[in-house]
Amino acid sequence: MKNSITRTACLTKPQRRNGGFTLLELLVALALLTILFAALYGTFFSLTRGRDVAAAGMETRRELRTTLDQIRRELSGAFIRGPAPLGVKPLVPFVVEDRDSFGKPASTLTFTTFAPPRSDSAPTSDQVTVRYRIVENGNRLNLTREAQDRYLAGTPVSYPQMEHVEGFLVECYDGSKWVRSWDTAPGVNLGLPKAVRVTIRLKEGDGTTEFSTIATPRVTGS
Repeated sequence: MKNSITRTACLTKPQRRNGGFTLLELLVALALLTILFAALYGTFFSLTRGRDVAAAGMETRRELRTTLDQIRRELSGAFIRGPAPLGVKPLVPFVVEDRDSFGKPASTLTFTTFAPPRSDSAPTSDQVTVRYRIVENGNRLNLTREAQDRYLAGTPVSYPQMEHVEGFLVECYDGSKWVRSWDTAPGVNLGLPKAVRVTIRLKEGDGTTEFSTIATPRVTGS
């Protein structure tokens, strides 16, 4: 009888032990789960931030390509002309102003170019005066574009072309060297430059990267 009770007690104790966890085991398991979730949380948000940064970079590059291509096409159609007839709004001469903002290049580019026909029925001509310039927004620089039909009165429409740029530089080639200022006003410069180089600077990582395009005005003025 004594041996039977002893055997029963020996069998009962392990069964009770396997039925739950001690407080120490629960605390260790909770700590391990916390570490695991923290690692997964950090990895997930690192991947999310990386994806967002990559998407933003791709969008910026798309805007950059579109902007440089648009400026190049518009400059290719740029022209100048002498005094306009009486009662007709004169053309804005081809002007490049060398400026800076926060120590960064902030050129102003003003010219008149031929515009493609519009699809709507609004009264417009095929000549438009365009102005690219830098506008300060706090400590950031935005590249804006203004466009105004040559023959229509009113305030030029301005809108942001690219935001958060690190510089906008326009240089003109006079046949022997590149210069940062140009003006077709009488006694300043004669005619259009041989070529125009437009450079946009963007912040990438801890530094800046430059992207340029060169346009050649193909229309001779009178």
